[in-house]
Amino acid sequence: MKKYLLQFKPFLIFMGTFFAAYIGLTVIYKLYLNSFVANDIDGITTIISRNVEQLMHLFTADIKVIKSVSGPYTEVWYNNRFTIRIVEGCNAVSVIILFVSFVLAFSGKFKTTLLFILFGIALIYVMNVIRIGLLTVLLYHFHQQEHLLHGVLFPLIIYGLVFSLWVFWVNKFSKYAK
Repeated sequence: MKKYLLQFKPFLIFMGTFFAAYIGLTVIYKLYLNSFVANDIDGITTIISRNVEQLMHLFTADIKVIKSVSGPYTEVWYNNRFTIRIVEGCNAVSVIILFVSFVLAFSGKFKTTLLFILFGIALIYVMNVIRIGLLTVLLYHFHQQEHLLHGVLFPLIIYGLVFSLWVFWVNKFSKYAK
């Protein structure tokens, strides 16, 4: 048994670190979400909504992002037509938790790991704001393609970015890069 533990030690350390980080960060996020009253929008989703509105205004889009009176989400009105709603799941925090957990599991030097995590979080956040803005415009014009756009293409974009960051991290900076 000891032979197998030694043989699979790197894998076991990776799995242990990944799941410990993932579970720990998920519990912290859940505690954060529980601090909000039912039917209230969490702060991160509110900020994402504001950033989407700001991004769209840069392109002189006719957009209004307003808090819904019927649920914990914001409504995005594009060209005076309700187009999408931004809910807690749209804020990419779960994707960021997955990204951070993986990088920690394949950590390298402390400073490099920390800087890469901060860079990755910022990049995922910005890409998510752009993703929601593009989704707004595309769903306005191609509402019948909602499943393809929202359910396939845009998750592929955000998860593709995370996967690319992981591959870059493992090949360039992790302690396993060599």
